[in-house]
Amino acid sequence: MAHKGGDAPPTGGGRNGIMQLKDLVPAATNTVNTTFIVLDKAARPAHAHGREETCLSLVADETAAAHFLLWGAECDAFEPGDIVRLTGGIFSYHRGNSLVLRAGKRGRVEKVGEFTMLFVETPNMSELRWGRDPADPRKMVQEAVVSHYSQVFKPPH
Repeated sequence: MAHKGGDAPPTGGGRNGIMQLKDLVPAATNTVNTTFIVLDKAARPAHAHGREETCLSLVADETAAAHFLLWGAECDAFEPGDIVRLTGGIFSYHRGNSLVLRAGKRGRVEKVGEFTMLFVETPNMSELRWGRDPADPRKMVQEAVVSHYSQVFKPPH
């Protein structure tokens, strides 16, 4: 099932144009092309007045994890265990200053499989503190690890 239409640019680095989650860097451009598995999904919130409904999920690939923000119909379309391809996505700060991966208005997400993908849950790229690169203020660099694992989706003990 495909969502968030629009022609996304065929960029994103990595092997075959696919970016690994460990290579995510906060940016204001839709250049993230990646594939990941949905590990967990927060309960769908009550319908917000005048706002499009969102729900947060935890996703991972073989290199790292991140928080992925689902919008509108995506909240029902994707479940834990789904393997998802993101094309033209964005990794940036969202409401409340939380760092999330999302399709945004110009990206596209689609389910491409189920259950058969290697993944790790650490590092969680959404749990890093980022700052401006002193050598190039247009770039962001990792400053510190806030938490090795998701603080939203706690690992089982």
